[in-house]
Amino acid sequence: MTARTPLHTLVWRQLDRLSTGGWLLGLLFFALSLTPSLIPRHFTTQGILCGCAFAAGYGIGVFLEWLWDYLELAWPNPNLAKWIGRLTVLACLVMAVAFLWFSTGWQNSIRVGMGAPPVEARQPWFVAAIAVLPASILIGLGTLIVRGVLVVSAWLRRIIPRRVAFVGAILAVGILASTIAEGVVARGLLFAADRFYGNLDRLAGSYEEAPIDPWRSGSAASLIDWDTIGLDARIYVQSGPTAAEIAEMTGRPAMEPLRVYVGLRSAETAADRAALALAEMDRVGAFERSVLVLVMPVGTGWVEPAAIDTLEFLHGGDVASVAVQYSYLTSWLSLVSEPNVGVETGRALFQTVYERWTSMPHDQRPQLYLHGLSLGAYSSAASSSPYDILADPFQGALFVGTPFASATWRSVTESRDPASPWWRPEIGDGTVVRFSNGHGDMVANRKAWGPLRTLFLQYPTDPIVFFEPSVLYQEPPWLNGSRAEGISPLLDWYPVVTFLQLALDMALAQTSPIGFGHVYAPQDYLDAWVQITGSGDLGEAELDQLRSRLTRHGDRSLIEGGWFRLPKPD
Repeated sequence: MTARTPLHTLVWRQLDRLSTGGWLLGLLFFALSLTPSLIPRHFTTQGILCGCAFAAGYGIGVFLEWLWDYLELAWPNPNLAKWIGRLTVLACLVMAVAFLWFSTGWQNSIRVGMGAPPVEARQPWFVAAIAVLPASILIGLGTLIVRGVLVVSAWLRRIIPRRVAFVGAILAVGILASTIAEGVVARGLLFAADRFYGNLDRLAGSYEEAPIDPWRSGSAASLIDWDTIGLDARIYVQSGPTAAEIAEMTGRPAMEPLRVYVGLRSAETAADRAALALAEMDRVGAFERSVLVLVMPVGTGWVEPAAIDTLEFLHGGDVASVAVQYSYLTSWLSLVSEPNVGVETGRALFQTVYERWTSMPHDQRPQLYLHGLSLGAYSSAASSSPYDILADPFQGALFVGTPFASATWRSVTESRDPASPWWRPEIGDGTVVRFSNGHGDMVANRKAWGPLRTLFLQYPTDPIVFFEPSVLYQEPPWLNGSRAEGISPLLDWYPVVTFLQLALDMALAQTSPIGFGHVYAPQDYLDAWVQITGSGDLGEAELDQLRSRLTRHGDRSLIEGGWFRLPKPD
């Protein structure tokens, strides 16, 4: 009669079949992904992040184990090494459970820095349960690729040496997998997203009536067909303060602001859309205003109301702004897939308008400014070359939430005074380029500007700005030295894990409270415009009163019940 094997022995045998290195790094990455980053996470997104982090750690651990065996290395005492591996995995499991327990407090440390109310403790097992799905999918895909390498390698060994066959199999399967992932899956998803957002842009606003005001784009008198202006553009065209509302807010006479918008479907090419924008500007008299702003919208065509409304309040409506759409995709999706999609449009618009502007007498032309938010800032910053405008420079530019991929932003940031932090650089004597983190940090700045003023407004908690591809393997520069306001004191850098955290933060950047993340507050726009364009006819007391009437709450897309409040009648 055969003796039965004890249960604990069977369990250990099954565990020994698993990759010790895979489970070790998988659980370690799982635990570290629960630590805070820039944006607070809901337990659902935290679970997805944990699953991806576990899969990444598991894959790295399996690879390191394979490399150890491939190099024909051996432990001096295999049994001791086995028990050390078991105990280490057990320790990582205990750490993962403990980190799950503390994760709510860590996420609340971000919320406290943002002035948001803390959330109640969540059931940590929900996070672990949600993590199973993405981890299983990613590990399954990795296993499929490994099996493919082994099959191809076995076939090639029939005709070439074993090690050569193995290398050839890795190359063949790697090329095939990358081709499928990038050429089929990624492009297919990008095409589907473009179709989806394009149809949404076309259909979502199709039920709205065209403007009656002949000075608005899309009206019966306009050169731009209303049907070619999408949902986000229609909000920009139809919203904004009227002359009466501006006068009521500032207590001074005001003009009706001018807004010009050319949709992606309004003309075939970027050059044609720029020419159409110029023709519409001539029609409404944009060059007759005191302030002219060339706006590059975000990926979907959205122009942030707080950005333009505050400028119109500041200058009593004596403002003309023009925007040209270049994409349907959201900014973060465009940023990782086609970051240069708006540069051609930005250059076409700038060159077309700048040529007209420079041909005008200096005392009869408006002050010319550039502006962009997010991917719009990326495109706007690349729309002009300093060498082309030195002889006759425009007045300035306001770039808000400039993406990390912007060559202009990176070049300026890297040239900062070494004593200044990465998150708020100081450039030379500050007469040409300045940085602001908002929250009133520019109000007391009375330093004189030069003829060309460039201001980068960026929150230290904005992952669109401070994501770094190199954070995969090295600590980002903004974590060195003093911490910026709003950054959790518990945030630390971990290889691979912090990369995944910040990548998820980019997708969640719009979920933070106003004044943090990628959600910029009206007061900060107002202070930035004061720096760039001056305060117009408003004195300090009137500026303070205007700031007090702006709010960080409410619907940021509409005036009614929106982010500013009109004074109550006496």
